This record gives sequence, C-alpha cells and structure tokens, in this order.
Amino acid sequence: MEVPSLGHNIGSPTSPCESMIKNLSLEAIQLCERDGSKSQDSGISEMEELPVPQNIKINCITCDSFKICWDMDPKSRDRITHYFIDLNKKENKNSNKFKHKDVPTKLVAKAVPLPMTVRGHWFLSPRTEYTVAVQTASKQSDGDYAVSEWSQIIEFCTADYSTVHLTQLLEKAEVIAGRMLTFSVFYRNQHKEYFDHAREVQNNRMLPSVKDNSGSHGSPISGKLEGVFFSCNTEFNTGKPPQDSPYGRQRFQIAAEALLNPDARLYFGDFYCMYTAYHYVILVLAPRGSPGDLFCQQRLPALDLADNRFLTCRRGEDGRLAFRHAQDVILEVIYTEPVDLALGTLAEISGHQLMSLSTVNAKKDPSCKTCNISVGR
Repeated sequence: MEVPSLGHNIGSPTSPCESMIKNLSLEAIQLCERDGSKSQDSGISEMEELPVPQNIKINCITCDSFKICWDMDPKSRDRITHYFIDLNKKENKNSNKFKHKDVPTKLVAKAVPLPMTVRGHWFLSPRTEYTVAVQTASKQSDGDYAVSEWSQIIEFCTADYSTVHLTQLLEKAEVIAGRMLTFSVFYRNQHKEYFDHAREVQNNRMLPSVKDNSGSHGSPISGKLEGVFFSCNTEFNTGKPPQDSPYGRQRFQIAAEALLNPDARLYFGDFYCMYTAYHYVILVLAPRGSPGDLFCQQRLPALDLADNRFLTCRRGEDGRLAFRHAQDVILEVIYTEPVDLALGTLAEISGHQLMSLSTVNAKKDPSCKTCNISVGR
C-alpha cells in the first residue's frame, strides 16, 4: 500500500509486501540536534546544490520495515553518496531534538537505487506511528559531508505481525505447552450484571465484543477481532475448572462440543506473559465460513483440530468426540459468534475473584525470552 507523499493520519496497511523487501545495511552516524533545516554538526558542511528529497513515498510497510523513495534531479545523482534518515516515533513531540548517542534513529545509508528498504527490529515496532525525514549527502575527500536541506516530514504507521511472525510465536509456545489434559466444558466468568444484560437486552445471548489490547503489541487481532472469551483449563488434581477467577463470581459453562467440533476452525492468535511465570496462549474458534473465520484466514496460522499442542478435538473409536488442552499454558479461547445462554448453565463459583490474574489490556513483558520474537513487541 503506497502512502501519500504528504500524508498525515495514515493507518496501518494490511498487505506488507514482504516478498519485495531486501535487507539494507544501515550504519549509524552521530548527528546533532536539528530544527528542521540543515545539520549543524561540525563534521558536516553545507552544499546548497544538493537536491532536497521531494514527493516522498512510503510503501510495502511491515511490522519492522518499509520501503521509501522520492523524486530526485537526475543531474545531481552522481554527486550523492549517502542518504541521511531521521526516524522517530510520532508520540514524542520533541523527537527531532536529540543527539544520536541518546536515541539510535538517526541513520546514514549509502546511496542505493530507489526505492530502498529500511529494516531493523532494534528501532521499528509493530503498530507504531513514526515520522521520517531525509537528506541527501555527499562525502568529501576530508571525510566531511555536504548535505541538503531536510525533506518534509512524512508520517506512517507500521503494520501488525504477519503470519510469518505469528508462526514464530506459535513455535515458541509449542515448546512450553506441556502435556495434554482432558476437559469437557468451556467456561466464562463475569459479574451478575453482565449475564442480566445478556438475558434482558441481548435476547439471552452473549454477544461478541472487540478484543482489547492485551498481549503482543503486534497482534493482528487486538482492537479488530470480535468474539466471546472462554477458558478451558482444568485443575490437575480434579480435572475440573478452577473455582477461582479474576473476572467475576458468575460462571457460564457450555459443553465443549457446542463450540469445538469438526464444523469449526481453530487459529493461533498470540503468546505472551505479564511479568509473571504464567504464559498465555490466545486461540480463535470460528465456525467455518463465518465472518470470524474469513478474518482469521488472512491473518492467523491455522491449527489442525485433531493434532496441535494446545487444544484438540478427536473422535474416538466409540464415535464420541474427546477434548484435550495444554497443561502448562493458560488458554484464552475467542469464539467469534454469539452464544445463547440456553446452551449452557450458569452458577456461582465457590472460590475467590483473583483480580491480579486479570489479562484485561495487560501489557506483554518485552524482556521475556520465552515469548518474544525479534521484530518488536
């Protein structure tokens, strides 16, 4: 997706064009503060003849890279040896007033044919708004640089994780998933008011809602996918759902087969932790052909219902479906369609409401080596 040359308020693209991207080696140089005009570093000289990059375009944006190009006077190309790139997070209002030694986003690259790719997980994060400006430069015989004026500042937003990145998270989650335990019900805890509202206002149904921003910052389902959250983990010693919950004392239980069956598709959504030893895996269950299924087909790795490390549904010799869940991760299952309360039972749990275990808008621990990949957090 091509970004308008003078665009502002640019949204995240859905087609990263990763196959078109080639790595570009960028070496950082120490640049001084700039005020939107020319660099004032003592090692950089001025040369008005060098062209200022015009009509800047940014496209093929992924979660950790983008392509950039601009119009340039052909007569000046032979004199240009380098491009200076000033890349900043948009949220920092004073982002253009720092020295390179403090924040490594002032870069210099050799003058390669345009468009060129800027790639690097050390300064690019998914779903993040950035500003970028460019100078053309000519390296002199004494090692100094002659530079142009800075270009106009352009804004863009990096993309979500692609299925390639999610597959990397999936593989990390598989390592710690542990053995599989049997279960028979999905359950959802909420306050009494939630279920009263479902009965009185929503025609006795729990309706899908937009997933919050918990988990990985680059997750393509956060703030986009609609669904109803369920749990299925059981206690090791009883084989039943735990009696404690962070979400409310009222619990709705529904037979596993009502949601997880051969007519559904299962997708891997995320893998994260919240600065604790517990790790969470988000899975998405969607009836085949449903809007949720179509959404996930384009964005998430699909899992084999009968053969995966997290949640399985297999038909036994007696013809009945058997269900298993991973023991060593906490599963959060998003079902993408409304669920009728008449299909299950509602009761009060006997345990405690452990608010500290709530994952609502929980931020992922960016330092955890178990659940992070090297393309931002």
